[in-house]
Amino acid sequence: MEEFVAENIERYEDTQGVLPERLDDVGEQYREQGHLTREQLYELAYETATRSAYHVESNPEARCIEVTDNVRRVEGDFSKVQLLSGLSGFKAAVASAVLTALDPDRHAVVDTRVWAALERLDYLEGRKENFDAGDYVAMIEPIREIAAETGYSPAEVGYALFAYDEHVREGTLH
Repeated sequence: MEEFVAENIERYEDTQGVLPERLDDVGEQYREQGHLTREQLYELAYETATRSAYHVESNPEARCIEVTDNVRRVEGDFSKVQLLSGLSGFKAAVASAVLTALDPDRHAVVDTRVWAALERLDYLEGRKENFDAGDYVAMIEPIREIAAETGYSPAEVGYALFAYDEHVREGTLH
C-alpha cells in the first residue's frame, strides 16, 4: 500500500484537485487567527467546489468566525463536519477541506473520487455522489488506517486516492 500511495501522490499534481500548498496556507492562517473569515472560507470553497462557492457569501461574517473558532474546540469528526455543514455552501466535501487545512495529520479532503477509490480498494461499499458527516467518518477511518500502515499523513492518502480514481476511472465522474 505504501507504493500505491507514493505512486498516486506523484499523479496528484496532474489532477484538478485542490493544491496542497493552498491548504497549507489556509491552515497556517487558521491556526494563527484561531478562525477563518467569510472571505477565506469563500476562497477555499471556490477551490474545492467552484459551482457552489457563491453560497458561502450568504453567511454572516460573525457566524463564519464563530463556527470556525468552535470547530477547533469540538471533539469528534462527525461533530466537526456537522458544525461546518451548518454554514451555507459547506457540505461534507468542502468541510473536509477546512479540516484538512487545520490538521492534515488527522484529516483528508474527500469527495466522490475518494469514495470511489476506497470502494475500488474494498474499504467501502456502494456508490456515493453526495456526502454528509457520517459519510466523512466512513471515509476517514480507512484513510487513517492506510496512513498508519504507510507512514503518510491522512491528507496525503486522500490526495493519492483522488489521483488514483482520476487515473483509473473510465467515463465521466457522475
